[in-house]
Amino acid sequence: MAGVASTLAKKRALAAGFGTNANAVKYLNQDFHSLRAQSQSQGALFCDHTFAAAPESLGFKDLGRNSPKTRGVTWKRPTELVSSPEFIIGGATRTDICQGGLGDCWLLAAIASLTLNEDVMARVVPSDQDFGDQYAGIFHFQFWQYGEWVDVVIDDRLPVKDGELLFVHSAEGREFWSALLEKAYAKVCGCYEALSGGSTTEGFEDFTGGIAENFDLKNAPPNMFQIVKKALEAGSLLGCSIDITSASDSEAVTRQKLVKGHAYSLTGAVEVGYRGRQEKLIRVRNPWGQVEWTGAWSDGSSEWNSVEGECPNANAEDGEFWMSFTEFMRHYSRIEICTLTPDTILDDSIKHWSVGKFDGTWRKGSTAGGCRNNPYTFWTNPQFVIKLNEEDDDPEDGEEGCSVVLGLIQKNRRKMRKSGEDMHTIGFAIYELPEQFHGQTQVHLDKNFFLSHAQKARSETFINLREVSTRFKLPPGEYLVVPSTYEAHLNGDFCIRVFSEKQSQTIPCDDPVEAELEDEEVADEDVDAGFRGLFTKLAGDDMEISYVELRTILNKIVSKRTDIKTDGFCCETCRVMVNLLDESGNGKLGLGEFATLWKKVQKYLTIYKQNDGDNSGTMSTPEMRVALKSAGFTLNNAIYQMLVCRYAEPDMTMDFDNFVACLMRLEMMFRIFKKLDTEDSGTVQVTLDQWLNIAMV
Repeated sequence: MAGVASTLAKKRALAAGFGTNANAVKYLNQDFHSLRAQSQSQGALFCDHTFAAAPESLGFKDLGRNSPKTRGVTWKRPTELVSSPEFIIGGATRTDICQGGLGDCWLLAAIASLTLNEDVMARVVPSDQDFGDQYAGIFHFQFWQYGEWVDVVIDDRLPVKDGELLFVHSAEGREFWSALLEKAYAKVCGCYEALSGGSTTEGFEDFTGGIAENFDLKNAPPNMFQIVKKALEAGSLLGCSIDITSASDSEAVTRQKLVKGHAYSLTGAVEVGYRGRQEKLIRVRNPWGQVEWTGAWSDGSSEWNSVEGECPNANAEDGEFWMSFTEFMRHYSRIEICTLTPDTILDDSIKHWSVGKFDGTWRKGSTAGGCRNNPYTFWTNPQFVIKLNEEDDDPEDGEEGCSVVLGLIQKNRRKMRKSGEDMHTIGFAIYELPEQFHGQTQVHLDKNFFLSHAQKARSETFINLREVSTRFKLPPGEYLVVPSTYEAHLNGDFCIRVFSEKQSQTIPCDDPVEAELEDEEVADEDVDAGFRGLFTKLAGDDMEISYVELRTILNKIVSKRTDIKTDGFCCETCRVMVNLLDESGNGKLGLGEFATLWKKVQKYLTIYKQNDGDNSGTMSTPEMRVALKSAGFTLNNAIYQMLVCRYAEPDMTMDFDNFVACLMRLEMMFRIFKKLDTEDSGTVQVTLDQWLNIAMV
């Protein structure tokens, strides 16, 4: 119940504007400014007990307690390492980022890209901190985490071995912003070791809130130049690299001065008139500086003399150079594009993409249906509708349609490495939505739809990365997106994001929460003589049936049946049954009330048998969702997840007594709500006293 309240509180906070970069969520409820002021007033340097200077903050295996790599590690503040530490000297540059004893080069490449964009850098690394007059041993950084910005506080105690920083450090030695940034990111991920291995695109996204794509240039789309050009116009971050084939290739310089295994940035794309034809050129930046391409279109090369019209010539020896797109495609192996969100881009001249984002969960037995290889559970996955209304403005690739980048991120998996978990294998499928479902959001398409309709598109592959993202060009229309893990029944949290060149709309597609409650009340006078005689025999001297007596009666009946499985009705279920029908409030059932209950149990038994597809005597949890509809209850994913958690067996089956308990509880809650909602508005307002009376039923 506390988890439900926490989820609701978080949704309200997001609706109120928390989680934007301008109003970041305080990670672990730590407020940088108040903690700094508190340390200053106490005359003590801040110590962060939520990410202690201790072995568990280093790692759990290779960097675990007593491992060879961590023996002799101590934690020191910059003031203990050098005489005059600085946070940033002369602006952040690539030389501030030298890799240490951790396999997080993917993160360092992303940090290096930060230094190329001052606006993005200022968002991640707040400028209100240094080693000057306000120094109190505390620093903070801001990261995008699955849809919201978080402000992460750390102390400046850094792991040191043999007098040197164990992990990231600056070449200069006195500059500490990169080491502190790495520590803050390690805190968010659980420990330093959790940062080992990853993709630069992951860092791109956590530093910008954008969506990243990775293009293998051996299999690049035919309109790759146009994609790059439009991405630059949209203010995206772009990187490129040349794959290495062996360790000796790393940082090796080719004959024409290109560096293998090295992260470059793409900064420009133009077409120029050249000897009577159009030549596509691309501008590349080597963060090292000095080492530049020496082939055609390089600085000062003869090709520039034959350019017709406007000429973007560059001659400075600054690490930035032009080359033809044809040669670029021949020499380079991959391009990474991070499309930024509109709130990241401050330049009004840049074309903003439309962004939609939603959170979701996969839960074993309820909403974790697996991929299409699982036809009888696939439909239980969360579903989303994308509405694409307008085609792109300038389809220079000759292909008309709506450009869309769809990304599926699984949340918090790095943090779970400590407990032996890792990334799930994830992906998504896209279906063209039939016209009869257009404009509808309160419908969760069932098994029959997916068995009879082919997918229109899908993610390139199911893969065990944090994010799967794919670019599509689709005709205007409405589409259903189904994100899933590859295997069924795996728990996980995710967010799905849709970036589109033109305005689009993304909405969750889920069943409404409603119930068709029949008036099944049986009056005393309508009870037939046979049932009246049975009741007299069962009820005893007081002519009423308590929950204890009800339990004895029901268990005697179900124990004789071989077609249903049950371990018997428990006291709690029988209390709920009595509470639902007890009009007098004395905790017992009279003749008519017991007859009404009997009628309900008979009805639920019929539904249970109808939905036991394999005649096993139990229902599977997907069958349960169908059975609930047969009983008149339509529920959304969140409520269905809770019901499965509460009433299903560990093997994701539902026996008869739990099925009845679930239906009785549902009916009682719906009836209470409808009684309080006198104006049929869909909302009620209750006092604390009323709430406790309801909750304790």
